[in-house]
This record gives sequence, structure tokens and C-alpha cells, in this order.
Amino acid sequence: MTNAVKNKTETVHIIGCGLAGSEAAYFLAERGVKVVVHEMRPIKQTPAHHTGDCAELVCSNSLKSKDPVSAPGMMKAEMRMVGSLILSSADTAEVPAGGALAVDRDVFSKLITDKLRSHKNIAFINEEVTEPFEGEGEITLLATGPLTSDPLTTWLASATGGDDLYFYDAIAPIIDASTIDMDKAFVANRYDKGEESAYINCPMTDTEYYNFIETILTGEMVPSKNFEKEKFFQGCQPIEAIAKTGKDSLRFGPMKPVGLTDPTTGRRPYAAVQLRPENRAKTAYNIVGFQTKLKYGSQLKALKLIPALHNAEFLRMGSMHRNTYVCGPKVLRPDLSLKGHPRIYLAGQITGVEGYLESAACGMLAAMFILARIQGRPHLAPPSNTALGALLSHVTASEIKNYQPNNIQFALFDPRYFDLDEKMNRDQLREQMSKQAPVHFKDWMKKCSTLFM
Repeated sequence: MTNAVKNKTETVHIIGCGLAGSEAAYFLAERGVKVVVHEMRPIKQTPAHHTGDCAELVCSNSLKSKDPVSAPGMMKAEMRMVGSLILSSADTAEVPAGGALAVDRDVFSKLITDKLRSHKNIAFINEEVTEPFEGEGEITLLATGPLTSDPLTTWLASATGGDDLYFYDAIAPIIDASTIDMDKAFVANRYDKGEESAYINCPMTDTEYYNFIETILTGEMVPSKNFEKEKFFQGCQPIEAIAKTGKDSLRFGPMKPVGLTDPTTGRRPYAAVQLRPENRAKTAYNIVGFQTKLKYGSQLKALKLIPALHNAEFLRMGSMHRNTYVCGPKVLRPDLSLKGHPRIYLAGQITGVEGYLESAACGMLAAMFILARIQGRPHLAPPSNTALGALLSHVTASEIKNYQPNNIQFALFDPRYFDLDEKMNRDQLREQMSKQAPVHFKDWMKKCSTLFM
């Protein structure tokens, strides 16, 4: 990569080396910017992390759909054009997951850690930062998701006037593969999609399912702290929260049997729990969509009611953790810098994006805008008819009153910015969007050519 920065003395401090921080650090360093990464792990751990490595995945090991005619697929295509470290590492660390891009999380994290720590333009400091750097010649990128330390949260609350900078996220349990009863499970993808079968499916009868639901609903949960008001992200609801909305809700959610045929009966199961490989060796599997706030004892009691998991050994139980985020459209400028603090930028879950892919994309956006600032160029954002532009519009231009964390999805795209025929059905419209978005993104890259030298 050719250096795009000449005769500039700015140092970019990136606080946090998760998905957003790692992507941003690599983008800037590759273009000649001096980057200092500040990471408090492993000196001070969060309730969710276990290592001090970069881009540690603490919830799912999936970076969503690979289908090019999907919102995540469109975003991946744009990020690959820019040279995403996260996606190139995910490709190398990929494990089978049907139509999704899932990774061996240890291999994935090590690849990124080695790449960043060996880069000549990146310095690492293991320390807890209590407030951003905003002195002369300094720019700070806050990329502290999924958890922001208390001192930084206090600073951010003071800087933004926010009093509710958090929502709840969850971690799914992980199982020792050798303890799954394969006589009561089968390997398949929904509708037989995917080149190779990737999921272990654990079927349940109606009686087994409703016993499971009753055990969940009566299980003991970890209580919230006095100062915490529970605000669950819609796309990461714990199973007990879903079950409370109706006893059949899980059958239409993470336990839906649609597209599956149990080879033992030749019929679709009443309900099914899906297990996804956690690593390449397939020695461990995570339970898809089974985030929970149940105490460990209650989790074990419920999960062992699933016939294929009756004798399962759990390598990690599910848990909940608090995620900090700001009201982006209220406190952020269009370039992701903080109002009132022009040298401080935010990226990742702290801005109100949800998901690993989205966090990395947000880090990439912030890095682009920081580089433009260093180069003395005016702000020019990707247009709204691109995936990155649509995500940015959500973060910085949504309605303030109803702002909440969101994944990349077609609902974030405004059809008015695309050349579409009103007579098209939904699938045709989405296919056209997926074809047009990369063309618009390439045109934008040409206008900002110095960012990608």
C-alpha cells in the first residue's frame, strides 16, 4: 500500500482493538498514518472477553450471510473493495456454516493480532484509558465495544449528556462435540443449502418442546443490578425473553424446524435446535440463537431436556453482558466525530450498530473519515445507495426519538436512491439493489481516490 499521508504529524489513538478498532487501525496504518492502539485487556478484562487478543469474538462466530443478494453480502462486497482485514482474515479462518461466513474464532483472532502487532505503523499499549486524547496533533477513535469501561462510560455520558448509554447483549453456550448424542440428531442445512452440511440439528417432539419451554420460563435468572434498566437488542434476544412472548415463539425463532427433514421419521420435526461448528476441528459447537440470562444451573436443567444434549458437556455456558452505545444521530456528526469534540471519533457498537460485520464496517468508515481529515480533504460519505452508506445514514441520520442498535438489513436502504421498477417483486428489487450498490460504491471510491492509494 502506497503511503497516502505526507508531512503530517497527527497520531491516531485507537481505544479498543475489537472488530472496529482492528479494522480502523489496519486501514490507517496501511496508508502511512501512525497509530497507537490502547487495549486494557488482558490487564483488565471485561465480563465477556477471555483473552487480550485483537478482534476476539465473544458471542457468535458468524459474520452473517455470504449471499451477494443480501444486505450483509452487499456490505462484504464493498468492504472487500477497500481491502478489509477482518474479511480477509475470516476467509482464511473460515469453518463450514452453510450460507454464512463463520470462523474458527481462535485462528481468526490470532491472524488479526499478528498482522496488527507486526505492522510498522502501529504501536500497542496495554492500559485502561479513562478519557480520550484530543491534544494538538492527536485524534482519538473510541472503539470500545462490546463493553466500555466505567471511566470511559462516565466521560462519554458527561460529553454527550446521555443517561442511558447501554443495552443488553448475550452469549450462547458452547458444547463439547464428542458429548452430542448423534443417534438423536442429524447433520443438514435448511433446504439442503450449502455445499456441505454444516449444522447439527437436534429435533424435538411437541411434548419435549413444551417441557423445555416450561423449564425455561420457570428457571432462575441472573438479576440485574439496581442501576441497570434492561434494554435487549431485538436481534439478540435471550431465549427466555422470546419464550415469554408466547410458548410457540421459539418454534418460529431460533428453534424453527422449517427446511429440515428428520431422517429418522422422514418428516419435519416439531422444533429443532441447531448447533454450528465453533472451530475447524469441529470439536466444539455453539447453540445457534441460544443467548440466555438464566443462571448456569437453570441453563443445564433446560438444555439437557433437548434429547441430543441429554449427556452433553458444556465448554461455556450462556451469559449476558451490558453493551454501551450512544444515540448516534443526536451526538455524532456525519463523519462519526463527536459533537463538541471534533478530534474524537466513535466506531463500532458504541455508535449503535449491532453485529461483528457492522462493527468492522463502522471502523472502516471512521478510518476513512479520519484519513480524509488528515489529508485536509472535505468530508465525503459513501452514498445512501451503498451498504456502507446506508449503515452510516442509520447511525448519523436516523430519527433520534426511536434510535436503537441495528444490523445491516434491507430495511436500512431507501429504494428512492436506486433505479428500480415499481412492478418488480421484493426479490427482484433486492437483486437490483445488490447489483447497483457496488457500482455506486466504486464511483464513490473514484471520487475519494486518495483514501485508497
